Amino acid sequence: MTAPGVWEQTVGQPEAVTTLSRAVADPDAMTHAWLLTGPPGSGRSVAARSFAAALQCPEGGCGSCLECRTAMDGTHADVSLVATSGLSIGVEQARELVRLGSTRPSVGRYRVIVIEDADRLTEQAANALLKVIEEPVSRTVWLLCAPSLDDVIITVRSRSRHVRLRTPPVDAVAELLVRRDGIDPAMAAYAARAAQSHIGIAKRLATDDGARERRHTTVSIAGRIRRVGNAIDAAADLASIADEESGASSADRDAAERRQLLERLGADPASRTQPPHVRSAVAALEREQKQRATRFARDVVDRSLVDLMSVYRDALVLRLGTPVPLVNTELGPLVSQVAQAFTPEGLLHAIDAIGTARERIDRSVAPLLALEAMCLSLRLPR
Repeated sequence: MTAPGVWEQTVGQPEAVTTLSRAVADPDAMTHAWLLTGPPGSGRSVAARSFAAALQCPEGGCGSCLECRTAMDGTHADVSLVATSGLSIGVEQARELVRLGSTRPSVGRYRVIVIEDADRLTEQAANALLKVIEEPVSRTVWLLCAPSLDDVIITVRSRSRHVRLRTPPVDAVAELLVRRDGIDPAMAAYAARAAQSHIGIAKRLATDDGARERRHTTVSIAGRIRRVGNAIDAAADLASIADEESGASSADRDAAERRQLLERLGADPASRTQPPHVRSAVAALEREQKQRATRFARDVVDRSLVDLMSVYRDALVLRLGTPVPLVNTELGPLVSQVAQAFTPEGLLHAIDAIGTARERIDRSVAPLLALEAMCLSLRLPR
């Protein structure tokens, strides 16, 4: 049962909620730096926002007062939410956060700085934060979110209190979609299962026809890679899905950002020639947009590979007769085809090949090359 108030959306995390709630109520359990870790979709940033709201709330997290509402939606004067759409958080941004963290709260009990992507801090940025974490400022609280402890440099994590979140149960995610978003229960159950309990992706699958179609296109690849040509085509399809989704997501936003920048600088958006300072600002914006598009495309590819891996996982469960629920219950024929085509060892090899591709892409290997090598390993045995 989820705790009430601000913790209502932190589903399937009773231990974490207990730890954070105790810190709100008991000064002896409170500290100045926290590190919240958990797998993608576990709700790290939601838990951090909820904690920030509870720290500001006169009642410790009622969920309905002005402090709770503004802290949760990112408009509270003393709660700063930091998330990057680029590949990393650089040292200059970190220094700005250090300066912000050195100021006293203006209206709230604490100044709370939530870094939702602490794993994307560069080494220099993390070192810039280290000094203020080592020498805490009174009434400033740092909340760092990352997938795992290993994603944060040891000097920072050793000075932070660790709270680990887990993958929430499918039923809990489905219940949240029904309760919070008004999703039909059957659709919510499908989305939570297909998203493998990733809350954000579950909501998208439940509300976006295109997302469901793209997922179906991705997982169907497992049944059609028979020859080298099929493997090359499948890799191209996976890459194109990412390119199309990235382009659709960024085109309008990029144009609006450019227009707003020119207006802010007093430049004419229709002019073909701009003063040097305007050109420099536009070039910096375009670099930032390119980094954001690169990260988004990588994230789309990675999610597609997680979906594809789920087919081989289900096939292995089916092949071994393990009493574990399938992710793709609606794709019975495809899962059976893959299970019959591969030996258990072959299915493990396929899962390993997909994991290797994810690691290579994360290390900046060209996605198409990594996908081609992967798909060649996924060919159905003759």
